[in-house]
Amino acid sequence: MAKQKTLKGSFSLFGKGLHTGLSLTATLNPAPENHGYKIQRIDLEGEPIIEAIAENVVDTSRGTVIAKGDVRVSTIEHCMAALYAMGIDNCLIQVNGPEIPILDGSSRNFVDSIKRVGVVEQNAPKNEYVIKHKIEFRDESTGSSIIILPDEHFSITAMISFDSQFLNSQFATLENIQDFEKEVADARTFVFVREIVPLLQAGLIKGGDLDNAIVIYEHQVSQEALDTLADSMGVAHRDATKLGYLNEKPLVWRNEPARHKLLDIIGDMALIGRPIRGRIIATRPGHTINNKFARQMRKEIRKHEVQSPEYNPNEEPILDVNRIRDLLPHRYPMQLVDKVTELGSNYIVGLKNVTGNEEYFQGHFPQEPVMPGVLQIEAMAQTGGLLVLNTLEEPERYSTYFMRINNVTFRKKVVPGDTLIMRVEFVTPIRHGIATMHGFCFVGETIVSEVTFTAQIVKNK
Repeated sequence: MAKQKTLKGSFSLFGKGLHTGLSLTATLNPAPENHGYKIQRIDLEGEPIIEAIAENVVDTSRGTVIAKGDVRVSTIEHCMAALYAMGIDNCLIQVNGPEIPILDGSSRNFVDSIKRVGVVEQNAPKNEYVIKHKIEFRDESTGSSIIILPDEHFSITAMISFDSQFLNSQFATLENIQDFEKEVADARTFVFVREIVPLLQAGLIKGGDLDNAIVIYEHQVSQEALDTLADSMGVAHRDATKLGYLNEKPLVWRNEPARHKLLDIIGDMALIGRPIRGRIIATRPGHTINNKFARQMRKEIRKHEVQSPEYNPNEEPILDVNRIRDLLPHRYPMQLVDKVTELGSNYIVGLKNVTGNEEYFQGHFPQEPVMPGVLQIEAMAQTGGLLVLNTLEEPERYSTYFMRINNVTFRKKVVPGDTLIMRVEFVTPIRHGIATMHGFCFVGETIVSEVTFTAQIVKNK
């Protein structure tokens, strides 16, 4: 099973703020397991910390802005995209101002710094959320939409469309998040001259220049207006009749704007709080719909906080029924594990096919057959026993026995025809022959029961 990751060490990046023009420093630090992404304003008294989650987003008109009370941090998306794409689950970002420095308008500096300091695995499992059915969010007023579909890994496609001869329709696809560095990280943010002028007049982009954005000049303005814009950006005057890109640095890719939309989506999806396995298809995306979708995903995850293991009946089991009989002393009608489909160092997934021929259905209950809850616990215990025995060199010489059962919950009845999927994992490492485990029983994607139990490992006489 994949593990959570954090930075091996800290690093700092220096630059100016896009909106304030202030000189800023962003320092990224290692964080403990299950910490998530948090941003700290070290320039303020008390050094307040804001959790980087979708519910804390307060503005999306000019990038993604998060807040806690009156404390705000803006322009977080490029940093968040780099963390997410590089597989980092836990990080503390310290900023000495109200925004993260814009740098060159891409994620390149963050990616390079992460590679330089390195990434380290942590003991906690990576809490990936697997998309199992289509989820969609649409904004009918703008024509924007985001759809996420089941897939074997995280991938993303973005399609953009503008009323511009220089940037009409583009699309970009990232098939594998591991290709982020070479396919997306260098994509700079982009802006139209018609958007810059009112922002400059309102003092909202004091730190913007041609080094941190692709500037597209597609509708002619007066020479005086273009000269004023050039002066505010500290660049040479140019002929107002010549339309096109104002930057001297050429595009990295012909579809660089569409690739930057991939970057923005990834940065905003990081605010879901868990890595996602699925394919995102975004049409005319922007920070507003990205954040609305991230909030919807967080609601979806809360409904299915614990996901059922994936089960493919066509795959060969890790342990079949015959091997299970070699390891466990149980026999019909008390053998309640038919096969094992996953077996890791600290978890196991087993299956029990519940049929109408089970003996207990004769009395529980003849007119409404229901699998007794105590047998569901027994099925989890047998699955846990197989997990324990997998840690021993000669498993056939040992047995496991219940010592304690705690926190039992039954949520839904189990009936003939159901396939019971048991997922059991260690709560703590085995010590002195004692193992504490937590188990879930699923039917489909629904948890039907769960329990925490302790077992003793005993050598057979």
